Amino acid sequence: MYSEIYLVDDMEMVNTLHQVLLRKLGVEDRVKSFTNPEEALDNLRFKLGRIEPILVLLDISMPEMTGFEFLEFMVLEDFPTHIDVVVVTSSVSEKDREMARQYGPYVKGFITKPLQLEQVTQILERTLVA
Repeated sequence: MYSEIYLVDDMEMVNTLHQVLLRKLGVEDRVKSFTNPEEALDNLRFKLGRIEPILVLLDISMPEMTGFEFLEFMVLEDFPTHIDVVVVTSSVSEKDREMARQYGPYVKGFITKPLQLEQVTQILERTLVA
């Protein structure tokens, strides 16, 4: 089970919707919500010495920093691989899916918005197959 769950989406409404789903599963106390991906990255940097698994539900289309740029920082800064990322996006582009696969050590899934309760359950149980 994840010690923390980061919601990273520039749309506050999307984060709120995802928080409601996570509340239904009883894990709302682990949720951190960010509309600015740079703030989420900064917060994650303080967790680098820890070994508990962390989940990041990451949008890829954001104005300040794309999800792919976020992932690139994770690679460049050698973030630990116990930080799992699931890309949650409105994109249905196969090109975006292929790009996400390039971050294999981190990206554990690619889901089209909006998240469904069953998908969140699979993510939390680490049984999601992308």
